[in-house]
Parts: sequence; structure tokens; C-alpha cells
Amino acid sequence: MTAKLNPYLTFNGQCREAMTFYQQCLGGELTIQKVSESPMAAQMPSEAGANILHSCLTNGSVVLMGSDMMPSNKIRGNDFYLCLNFANEVEINECFNKLSDGGKVKMGLHQTFWGATYGELTDKYGYHWSLNYSKEM
Repeated sequence: MTAKLNPYLTFNGQCREAMTFYQQCLGGELTIQKVSESPMAAQMPSEAGANILHSCLTNGSVVLMGSDMMPSNKIRGNDFYLCLNFANEVEINECFNKLSDGGKVKMGLHQTFWGATYGELTDKYGYHWSLNYSKEM
């Protein structure tokens, strides 16, 4: 398997602060995209514009991602996704189908505005997964 497992943490308005802290701790390159800088901005309330839609801290094989976009039912323990990034479309399709067996698909695999094949699910054990395949990776 060529997939990589990357933690995806959610925050309540503290994503920038937390990811900057993690960068200080782990080093690496940090990229941050605000809601207001994305195509989703038109679909969100204006006060959400300063929230972080997506951030990614990369240092070698260490990849930590985060966002302020969290579900309203967040409680400690279900506030993260296990994010798998795939090297090809066959693997993402196979893995998505296997992980979703007995679970619940939140967002089926689809082409995104950031140019990737992406989907989300909760497996039969209650763990949240996001699967991503980008040809540029």
C-alpha cells in the first residue's frame, strides 16, 4: 500500500494559533487557507471568513493538518479525522469501499475545487476518515 496516514485536527477558532505552535515544536513548512480565501466563502456566514478552512504542516514524512471547520456535535475524542493521501485513483477507490463497509459515508468520493478526489466516512467502529488523491502529490 502506498497510502500515507496523516492526522487531521479540528479547532474552535484556534487553528492558526495551534498550528503555529506545532510548527514551533516540530519545524517544517506551514500553509494556511482561510475560509474567506476559498470558493466556500460564498456559502458561509461572513463571520466565518477569518476561520481556517485548511492548514498543513509538513516536515519530511511528518504531515499534520488542521481546520477550524468542525462539526457542531464535537466532543473531545471525535474531533479528528484520519486522513489518507493516496498515490493513485485505484487505491483510493478500493480503500474507500472497504472502510465504508458497515459504516456511514458522510461525503462520497468526488472531484474537489482543489483538484483532488476526496471523500469522508465514519467506519463501523466510529472512527472518522477523509481520503484524498491528488495527481500533483
